[in-house]
Amino acid sequence: MRVLIAGSSGLLGTALRRRLRAEGHEVRRLVRRPAAAPDEHGWDPPAGRVNDAAFAGVDAVVNFCGAPLAGGRWSAARKQVLLDSRVEPTEVLADAVAEHGIPVLVNGSGINFYGDTGSTVVDESAPVGRGFLAELCAAWEGATAAATRAGARVVLLRTAPVLAPEGGLLGLLTPLFRLGLAGRLGSGAQYFPWISLTDHVAAVRLALDSDQLRGPVNLIAPEQVTNAEFTRALAAALHRPAPWWVPAPMLRLVFGAGADEMLLTGPRAVPGALRRAGFAFAHPDLRAALSAVV
Repeated sequence: MRVLIAGSSGLLGTALRRRLRAEGHEVRRLVRRPAAAPDEHGWDPPAGRVNDAAFAGVDAVVNFCGAPLAGGRWSAARKQVLLDSRVEPTEVLADAVAEHGIPVLVNGSGINFYGDTGSTVVDESAPVGRGFLAELCAAWEGATAAATRAGARVVLLRTAPVLAPEGGLLGLLTPLFRLGLAGRLGSGAQYFPWISLTDHVAAVRLALDSDQLRGPVNLIAPEQVTNAEFTRALAAALHRPAPWWVPAPMLRLVFGAGADEMLLTGPRAVPGALRRAGFAFAHPDLRAALSAVV
C-alpha cells in the first residue's frame, strides 16, 4: 500500500508512519518547507498549491493537519488559526483526492464534534453539538466534500485526547502530577474522553483497509470516565497524590473561553463504528492504558 500523510511529524502522524513502514508499506509525506528527503513533497495549503507528483500511484491519503487546541487563549485571532489550520489543508487535499482519483481519504476530526452531552451517551449518529469546538469539527469534516462527491471512501476520525508515553494529553498533565500539583478540574463530574496511542494507530490502520468504515468514526476508548475518575487513575499510575481542586474560574482565567469546552465539559461518546467493524481494543480500560504508557 502507498499512503500519503499530511501532518506526518506530529504525535499521530509519526506513530502511523512508523507502523506503516514497519509493515512494509510506502509512506510519502507532505511538508510545508522545501522537500529535503526522497519521501517528502512540498505543499502550500493557504495558496492552494500541492505537488501533483505526491499523489501518483497513491492508495490512500491521511490528513492530521491542525494547530494545537491548547496552544493559547482562545482569542478571535486564535480561533481563526485553529479553523484555518484544519479547513484550508483539508479542502486542498480533498480537491487533490478528487482530481487524482485517490480511493480513500482518512481525515482528522475531534470527539468534541458532539459538544457537551452531560450524562447522555452518543455515538456517530448523534448530531453536531454546540460551541466553538463542535463548529470547528463540523467545518473540518465539511471540507472533505470534494472527495466524497468524487466517490472516495472518506473516513472522519473523531478523535479523543490521546494517551501516549510522550506528548499528547499526558505530556501536559504528567509534570503537574509528578510535582503533586494536580487535581480534578471544576466539579470533576464532566466526562473525560480518551484513547491510547496504540489503539489510535490500530484504528487508523483499520480505516485504511476496511470498506466497512466510512463517514464519522469515534476514536475513543469504550470505558467512559469522568474527570475525577481520570485524575484518580493517573495519580495512582504515577504513585503521586492529586489532592487539589482547580476551580472553574481559575481555569477560565488561564485558558479563557477554551476552558469550558476543553476542560470543564465533554461528550460521553462511545466507539460505535469501531465496535460494529469488530475492532479489538488493546487498552479498553483506563488503568490498563495508563499502565502501558506511564
